[in-house]
Amino acid sequence: MKTVQVRVEGRVQGVYFRDYTRREALKQGVDGWVRNLPDGSVEAVVSGPEKAVEAMLDWFQVGSPHSIVRAVRVREITPPENYSSFEIRY
Repeated sequence: MKTVQVRVEGRVQGVYFRDYTRREALKQGVDGWVRNLPDGSVEAVVSGPEKAVEAMLDWFQVGSPHSIVRAVRVREITPPENYSSFEIRY
């Protein structure tokens, strides 16, 4: 199992980025959450099998159809909680 905290910068708000992130997370079988940040970026925590987490990190580089990803910052973390699904946080 691997857990990462991800911050995605660029045009990632107002383009359904969180919804597409959730869809991709369900497809990859990972748990965690995604939320918008006040500075216009998006933050996510992704937890699951290493291969699935790596697939999510690849997806973050491209993003949703109308997003423009400028930077993806990733750091591996110890899971702060036990996740059992992937949710959009507000």
